[in-house]
Amino acid sequence: MESVTSTERHDGEAATADAAVAGLVTYPIAPGSALNVRSGPGTGYRIVRVLPEGSRVSIFCQTPGGSVSGPYGTTSIWDNISNGEYVSDAYVKTGSDGYIAPRCS
Repeated sequence: MESVTSTERHDGEAATADAAVAGLVTYPIAPGSALNVRSGPGTGYRIVRVLPEGSRVSIFCQTPGGSVSGPYGTTSIWDNISNGEYVSDAYVKTGSDGYIAPRCS
């Protein structure tokens, strides 16, 4: 069986594997979507990477930001998925229209 290190995997696969190892809950991004990860909670922030279709994310905290319309509605909630990395909650299937994690400080 071939061994794969996290540096050889796609970003989304590495994030999912790392979250699974840490025992964190992960949420799927919208089917058929690649998702821009931004440096802050809004579309005006720079894109730091793109999660490939089929990725899952852990949400460490959530914060209000720019409003985005996506497959899961229109929201101004942004999910912090890593240090300095945010995605719009409109593209993450959390099962809720509101906050599901603590507010970012």
